[in-house]
Amino acid sequence: MQQAQIEKTAKVKFATQADPVVLATLKRLAADEGSQIQALVDEALREYIERKTSNTPRRHVLDSFRNSMATYNSLYRELAK
Repeated sequence: MQQAQIEKTAKVKFATQADPVVLATLKRLAADEGSQIQALVDEALREYIERKTSNTPRRHVLDSFRNSMATYNSLYRELAK
């Protein structure tokens, strides 16, 4: 989905259910940020869609891989023989 295309469309209401702890945390975060819950839900949905549709690894996965290579590179070379 293209960002500009998404922003131009009208908002559509939908109903769902959430774990009470998750919802309470979401409400607290929205209040702390001075945002509405719908803005946080929209942001979370966009990030989820991006993560699920992107072919690139997530940053923390790449960081872990790089750290592993730096730490265990010699071991990996030996195992590859």
